Amino acid sequence: MKIIDCQAREVLDSRGYPTVEVELTSEHHQARAIVPSGASTGEGEALELRDGDQKRYLGKGVLKAVQNVQKEIAPAIVGKDFVEQTILDSLLRKLDGTSNKSHFGANAILPVSMAYSRLFALENKKSLSEGIAHQFGTSGLTLPVPLMNIFNGGKHADNGIAVQEFMIIPAGFNTFSESLRAGVEVFHQLKKILTKKGLTTAVGDEGGFAPKLSDEKEAGPGSHEKVMTLLLEAIDSAGYKAGSQIYLALDCASSEFVNKENKNHTEYWFEGSGRTSNEMVQIYEKWISHYPILSIEDGLAEHDWDGWSTLTQKLGKKVQLVGDDLFVTNPEFLKKGIDLKVANSILIKLNQIGTVTETLDAMRMAHTAGYTTVVSHRSGESEDAFIADLAVGTDAGQIKTGSASRTDRTAKYNQLLRIEQALGSRAKYLGKSAFKI
Repeated sequence: MKIIDCQAREVLDSRGYPTVEVELTSEHHQARAIVPSGASTGEGEALELRDGDQKRYLGKGVLKAVQNVQKEIAPAIVGKDFVEQTILDSLLRKLDGTSNKSHFGANAILPVSMAYSRLFALENKKSLSEGIAHQFGTSGLTLPVPLMNIFNGGKHADNGIAVQEFMIIPAGFNTFSESLRAGVEVFHQLKKILTKKGLTTAVGDEGGFAPKLSDEKEAGPGSHEKVMTLLLEAIDSAGYKAGSQIYLALDCASSEFVNKENKNHTEYWFEGSGRTSNEMVQIYEKWISHYPILSIEDGLAEHDWDGWSTLTQKLGKKVQLVGDDLFVTNPEFLKKGIDLKVANSILIKLNQIGTVTETLDAMRMAHTAGYTTVVSHRSGESEDAFIADLAVGTDAGQIKTGSASRTDRTAKYNQLLRIEQALGSRAKYLGKSAFKI
């Protein structure tokens, strides 16, 4: 497949900040991709290059990244044949020459890589999910269980709640579409409940509600359990059974409330008190005994490896323990986790590592080690639904792509509905068995 043109432009993400879109053209087809952007980010993530010019977009412009595509990457790939993704991505990494994509910026490299995936699929008369399945060596028939973020805290809200995401998992259904419908109905029931209680129903970056539950600046003891109780009430009001049809999940994003002055990163400020790693583990242990929690993401901070080891030993057979900031979709960090028997799942974010090939490498390593994979959006998203096809193409089994509102989130759900319809009777839905616990 010969690339005959490569164009980049500055476009807007779901938060109204600039991001990069790349358009690749072959002799027969054209494909484009938009790179997302995160708010809560791990230290090991590939670099997102911003201009820093305060006179444009508050310093968040990406004209440097766009120029890197136009002036550096395009001349190296236009007019050349690339028979597979790994060859293109290897060249992009070589051109950049850094371990964290800091020369060109991951936001310059990744949209080229993503656009190539689409172009490759078109050239081979395949859908994007089929093209990814071809690269990954899977069936590409599994629709993912959605982890729907319907209540926001942490860096995604301003309500004093430390935990960043409270999710519902409609896993007790036979198809993706049934599962999605149940999740959407719970979302709307939660809105009604919040309204009756006189709480705000404005939504956060990922489409979940973010009300303040008290007048206190910082949530006190029991505040997080109040949120989970609200979710159970919404599940019941929607006519579903918590613990058999719909479950709960948490993204604690604890690197955001760890005491960074503690050099060992083993002290946390939570519900108005300082907590040790062991005390946080005890809190989670209590929660999963009282609430139908299937998954806990980033329960401890990214540098707290000893704490993660304890967390995994205590809870690893009871609940899915997802590493996000811990692994940042990086095979090197994931291998360390596997060797240390830390966590049992990895969150997959394309822009944490910067190419499609490296993303697939991390997923392949996880699957080989028996870890589950959760394909994920970022807080700064777009209309690009690439991750929906990625989840199906790799048979990941799980997807995190936000709540049941905001087009940047529902675009992914709608794409999954299209894929499910196209697959027809071949479509698989794993339900709770996707969590391997």
